[in-house]
Amino acid sequence: MARMRLLTAKKSKTVKEPAARPEKRPARDAGPGARGWTGRGGGMAALVPSVTEYRGTTVQVCGLWPFSSGASSPMIGVPLGRHEETQATVCCDPISWFQRARLISNPSAFILGKPGLGKSTLVRRMFLGLSAQGVNALVLGDLKGEHVKAVQALGGQVIKLGRGVGYLNILDPGQAVEVAQRLEEAGHHEAATRVRADAHGRRLNMVVSLITISRNNPPTDQEQTILDRALRVLDDRFDGVPVLKDLLDVIVSAPDELRQVALDRGDINVYLKETRALEATLLGLTGGGKLGEIFSRQTTNPMSRDRAVVFDVSTIDETETDLQAAVLLACWSYGFGTVNVANALADAGLEPRRNYFVVLDELWRALRSGKGMVDRVDALTRLNRSVGVGQIMISHTMSDLLALPAEEDRMKARGFVERSGMVICGGLPASEMPLLTQAIPLSRQEQQKLISWQDPPAWDSRGADVEPPGRGKFLIKVGGRPGIPVQIGLTSIERAEGLNDTNTRWHEKVEKFA
Repeated sequence: MARMRLLTAKKSKTVKEPAARPEKRPARDAGPGARGWTGRGGGMAALVPSVTEYRGTTVQVCGLWPFSSGASSPMIGVPLGRHEETQATVCCDPISWFQRARLISNPSAFILGKPGLGKSTLVRRMFLGLSAQGVNALVLGDLKGEHVKAVQALGGQVIKLGRGVGYLNILDPGQAVEVAQRLEEAGHHEAATRVRADAHGRRLNMVVSLITISRNNPPTDQEQTILDRALRVLDDRFDGVPVLKDLLDVIVSAPDELRQVALDRGDINVYLKETRALEATLLGLTGGGKLGEIFSRQTTNPMSRDRAVVFDVSTIDETETDLQAAVLLACWSYGFGTVNVANALADAGLEPRRNYFVVLDELWRALRSGKGMVDRVDALTRLNRSVGVGQIMISHTMSDLLALPAEEDRMKARGFVERSGMVICGGLPASEMPLLTQAIPLSRQEQQKLISWQDPPAWDSRGADVEPPGRGKFLIKVGGRPGIPVQIGLTSIERAEGLNDTNTRWHEKVEKFA
């Protein structure tokens, strides 16, 4: 018993309780911070990378809602390439942005950029994409032969013009006579009258333009009146398609209709005095002057209206600036005349409606060819919205457009840029920024981007092919909206077929002679 009491006493010995512990703090929510997991081995990032952006239709990405967001660049039009900053796909062309997206007020674009940065590649991408939508491309004057392969790949028509290569009769009404008869037979007499009047006006404008280029000054008002009446007399009396020599013969024969508008009052010497300068100029145009005989013979290859067409004038030498300007104007007038004929037939329901994408390259050459040429170009290009034509004009810099002697011509030339639905700029020098900002608003960042794109490539002593930093990069401007910087991306077919190689003559091996 005593032993049991002893054990019990040992068990009942009081034990000192430990000190009370402080209250525990509430545990923090487990999770990474803005830059990742903190602490040792957590892997917190010092720099937050940009999130990869993907695009899809509402059907494809409907399960991601509401975590999707609207894109910053339009998705309507021909796919051009990637947005330089967001890498999003950029789609753009004047016709789609006017007709479907309603982003611009008229289907026209103006491209500015230094040579060798991809202006021709951009234009080809647009008309190749539009051809898949049923739009026919009309390259009205290809001075370097850059678009011939692309048009041939589309199954289009190639019209060669040049000394001894091909001829374009500026007095040829083209398809206007045939179409006017077709309209009259269908009972559309007013439409037939408009077609004939348009053909007459275009032929008169081309004769006046050639005289302007030949003289470096436009003909007088009285000379233009004499030319107008002479063309009407020629249409009434000549059987077939006349040429410039036939027009000269009419003026030399001095019919009563011309003597009346010359105001000779019965004195033939007065008539001869008034028409002497005009006869001399026309004689130069028909006898192989500085403009050659390209416009004095019958058209060798009439233009089609149901497929893509390119006028290849690459055989004309760069030094013959007057001839180049005259050929460009003749191609533009001939092309727009064909478009007018196609629209007349479509309005009458005799043919399906066709839309055209007209490319006017090297605009500055035509503008510099003589006084009054700006008005001729302006008359050709102003009505593109009403005639169902998308139009793109190409030049190097604003200085090319504004290097005209007359102030009124410089203002009209700047209006080409201001009236365009969109302006697409490549690399440009810093001296262009004051002139360009007068036509379109550009932020300081946008100006610096354009200036950086015109820099030459990095020096490489090994002779490797190093592209300049601005090749294929363009800024799309619409009004006062922020510009869209895009990097043009070539497809495998475009690279394989060599459609965008504009330096083919430099790739040929040079033979070494002993």
